[in-house]
Amino acid sequence: MLTNAFETGRIAQAYMLTGVRGVGKTTTARILARALNYKTPEIDRPTIDLRALGEHCQAIMDGRHVDVIEMDAASHTGIDDIREIIEQVRYRPVSARYKVYIIDEVHMLSTQAFNGLLKTLEEPPEHVKFIFATTEIRKVPITVLSRCQRFDLRRISGSDLVGLFSTILGKEGVPFYLEALAMVARAAEGSARDGLSLLDQAIAHGGGSVEVETVRSMLGLADRARIVDLFEHIVRGDVAAALGEFSAQYEAGANPMGGWTDLADFTHLVTRLKYVPDAVSDQSLSEIERTRGAEFAGNVAVSTLSRIWQMLLKGIPEAEVHHARPVLPKCVDRLAHAAHLPPPEEAARRVLELSGSDNGGARPAPGGGNAGGSGGGMQASVGAPMQAQAAPVDTDGTADRQRRDDAARRSRCQPAADQRRAYRGASRSRPDSEGAAVGAGQFGQRHCRPLRQE
Repeated sequence: MLTNAFETGRIAQAYMLTGVRGVGKTTTARILARALNYKTPEIDRPTIDLRALGEHCQAIMDGRHVDVIEMDAASHTGIDDIREIIEQVRYRPVSARYKVYIIDEVHMLSTQAFNGLLKTLEEPPEHVKFIFATTEIRKVPITVLSRCQRFDLRRISGSDLVGLFSTILGKEGVPFYLEALAMVARAAEGSARDGLSLLDQAIAHGGGSVEVETVRSMLGLADRARIVDLFEHIVRGDVAAALGEFSAQYEAGANPMGGWTDLADFTHLVTRLKYVPDAVSDQSLSEIERTRGAEFAGNVAVSTLSRIWQMLLKGIPEAEVHHARPVLPKCVDRLAHAAHLPPPEEAARRVLELSGSDNGGARPAPGGGNAGGSGGGMQASVGAPMQAQAAPVDTDGTADRQRRDDAARRSRCQPAADQRRAYRGASRSRPDSEGAAVGAGQFGQRHCRPLRQE
């Protein structure tokens, strides 16, 4: 998109760069400033093709160019700082083609500062460009976003981080192991800056080299091979072995929550390899993750992986609310026991089979007909309930006496019912107050006991 825009001369007046920490927002802003002011003996126009250093490139990369102004919005948040920018944009650049303002962490500006910048941002002078960078895009007012071209910088993949680290260590002459770099890349979570900080720490811990055991102890991680062994015990349903392996990792110094997260990562890896076998070539994976992960992907059902994943996710908030040491072993116990449970469809099929066997092993034919020319199945299924609901036999005449008493009571209540009906017909022709008085005095106290149900 930027290449086409620069080639056709449709360059925006403002750019908004957003993304997580350490993905290169400020570096990308400086590259854009270089592209806008690129000038060589052969090229004198804005371009993305920066293969050779231009006249202004080195000064812009060093942050000392007079026409490229960088401002940290976290320490310059007020309207007075924006007033300085508004007053300066009137003047043309000293030596470059454009005067570029790079405002980092722009979401930290105050509301008055944003409002003061709107008019200049909408109609800036033709020699001024704005480049904003932020990690909190939702905090930027929509009135500012509507005046900028937005670019979302994605997280850096683990394989790209491993390649970056290996290139840097190769230039510095530091020996390293690829598995150790994969651990650092995984801990960086897509941030190059975080990864480089961890890499410097690993070099210091390792005495000038990056080794696997040093990085593992530095990050408090469990051995990936032991994580895979724990996953195998859970899939097999070996509760004792799973609990023993988890306790052994804790005693070896691994963080319980870190091991739990690693177990969830490996479960996700197995599910991914089941559907995308080419993912085994990812450089951020260790050798044991490639081989054992592909093996589990071919043998473990998707329903089992989904159940393990859901139970792992449920264990995370439980461990955060309570202490992780007693909670997570119980979660491991549940995971291993769940390995012997049938999938939901198998459980439903077994329930249907058991219900069919309780009904005599046969179901009634549709429409009440005989199944297979015989009515034995129907009789077996309905005979017992019909026999259980049969009325008891009256041997001492109790039921006859009760019916006679109910008939006598009904005959005594009948005159009262006739009088009530006669009163209702007469009260329709009287005033309401008189009818109410008569009703209260004559029939208000007459009640009949309810009849017993036969």
